[in-house]
Amino acid sequence: MKNVLKFLPAATLAAGLALSAAPAVAQQPAQPKAAAAPAQPKASPAAIAAAREILQIKNATAMYAGAVPGVVEKTKIALIQQNLNYQKDLNEVAPIVAQQLNGRQNEIGEGMAQIYASEFTEQELKDLVTFYKSPLGKKLIEAEPRAIGLSMAFMNSWAQNFADTVMGAFRAEMRKRGKEI
Repeated sequence: MKNVLKFLPAATLAAGLALSAAPAVAQQPAQPKAAAAPAQPKASPAAIAAAREILQIKNATAMYAGAVPGVVEKTKIALIQQNLNYQKDLNEVAPIVAQQLNGRQNEIGEGMAQIYASEFTEQELKDLVTFYKSPLGKKLIEAEPRAIGLSMAFMNSWAQNFADTVMGAFRAEMRKRGKEI
């Protein structure tokens, strides 16, 4: 049972969660727009600017660059499943909707900057900018994605091996009770 436990990289999980909301939204009637997240304390313009700079240095836009076309595609698929007769039209409308909404993914970056600016002081953000521009900071930005990927692969391997250990322990305990599984 090596595939008992599976783990997704954090970015994949976050993107999947963000994109999985589209069918639910598509199935519900329009309602007044609610706040997507709790209101963050107001940060200074300098703190927000530093947070934006950190996100730019870390190339955070790569995490959400495909958000608009991804949500449009997911919504289109959900609508096609509900309206099979409109498949041709929905396929034609999807690029129009994607074009109309192009750029909205930047709202994610602005929200992230606001969050960073509310979680760190202005001075801490400035210190982080200085750090990320340093040789060690640059190395961290370059090496961290690989380190995270390798860590996730290690966690997956560990989980699969550990699942085998757990399965063995269950079998041994059940055997003591005279039951083979």
